[in-house]
Amino acid sequence: MKMSFADSRPAGDHALVIPVAGKRGNELLAGLGGGIEAALRRQRFDGEASAAAEHFIDDRRIVAIGTGDGVSPADAAEKLGGAAVARLLISGETQAVIDLTGLGYDADAAARVALAAALRGWRFDVYRTKLKDKQKTTLTDVTIVGAGPGAADRYTSRYAPVVEGVALTRELVTEPANIIYPESFVARVRASVEGLGLEIEVLDEAAMAKLGMGALLGVAQGSRFAPRMLILRWNGGTVGVAPVALLGKGVTFDTGGISIKPAAGMESMKWDMGGAGAVVGAMKALAGRKARANVVGVCGMVENMPDGNAQRPGDVVTSMSGQTIEVINTDAEGRLVLCDVMTWTQREVKPKVMIDLATLTGAMVVSLGHEMAGMFSNDDGLAEQLLAAAKSSTDGLWRQPLGEAYDRLIDSPIADMKNVGPREAGSITAAQFLQRFVDDGVKWAHLDIAGMAWSDKPKPTYDRGATGYGVRLLDKFIEDTAEG
Repeated sequence: MKMSFADSRPAGDHALVIPVAGKRGNELLAGLGGGIEAALRRQRFDGEASAAAEHFIDDRRIVAIGTGDGVSPADAAEKLGGAAVARLLISGETQAVIDLTGLGYDADAAARVALAAALRGWRFDVYRTKLKDKQKTTLTDVTIVGAGPGAADRYTSRYAPVVEGVALTRELVTEPANIIYPESFVARVRASVEGLGLEIEVLDEAAMAKLGMGALLGVAQGSRFAPRMLILRWNGGTVGVAPVALLGKGVTFDTGGISIKPAAGMESMKWDMGGAGAVVGAMKALAGRKARANVVGVCGMVENMPDGNAQRPGDVVTSMSGQTIEVINTDAEGRLVLCDVMTWTQREVKPKVMIDLATLTGAMVVSLGHEMAGMFSNDDGLAEQLLAAAKSSTDGLWRQPLGEAYDRLIDSPIADMKNVGPREAGSITAAQFLQRFVDDGVKWAHLDIAGMAWSDKPKPTYDRGATGYGVRLLDKFIEDTAEG
């Protein structure tokens, strides 16, 4: 979808979108005449954020979009852009004009209208060969007028690369597991980021075995698809400054292994690589906007299958760190992947800050639903920075506890630890497991995004399906903390 900015409304046929700030209304709307205000009242439209109503004047579709009362310009802007595209995407309209005249939006807020519009316009119709005409996307162009100077440049330089990063994440998460598996994930990412200046390194199964990654390889041993570790480096900051490390769980399909999952809903486990998807999307966004920071993205890619060579409950594996793990449940595989990724990253990259993202536990969905991801951290300052980035980026985040009492729940009678604790506090014990692999002096945060990678209901910047969660959060975190 093409986004553009103009000083005044263009000529020609287009749908006109007018923002309405709650009960304060909009003088532009009143000036249109044609009985529009009465028509909107009859639709019970009151300018509430994201609310939409329509009227036709002289064959032109007028769409009123509520931005609410007392809503911050940035939040209102995103609700406006997203709601406008959601209303018009398959409406039959090909062009839309969003008129911001009189709203007083600065360049960033105006650019966020375009950001939200572009994000909400993303569709994945690759395998839909018999779409009815009314189901097909028609909207191709969105023009924003009345934005003032700087908005176009702000969108192009700051937010358009983020749109591209989110699109990559959504694409990877949406693709089925017969298309995206460890090797094809790597190939798809490589093709997507070509020419952006990212350094790419890939470790195959033999290389990981030589390094002693017994935890990660144990998860992969039941699949005919060989594992991979993908490393993306962006060197946009000062030479010699330690990079921020972003780590992603990349289980391209999770049957649960021998501890097999119930059949109902198992198809959704194609998105168990949502953490890795978010990391590569963020790396593409950072490279696309030439972020002034050093960042490394590392993704552990496996498929968890239950064949005759699969890992068994009760097996003991040795991680790259040398610590031994009793595998009680083969469906608690993401932490086994991440622990070796964490060790490799700390030895090879030597980051001061390390953040991992993973669709790790169903317990997190029980705890926070599909509104926020859970965050665990060994450093209060890092936690506060991530919470601030979450608030600004709209990728919701809520801090969860860590503690010695929880850590004791994963002690094993025959190994250094077991990979699951009791039923209660499942997300916390998973985080405690990961914390055992964090080196002294490394600031670390674990984001459990199990409830956020996929959505069964639309939100302002996405439809049902893959959300692209984590890309905007990581991008904003890097902007706030690592760029000079």
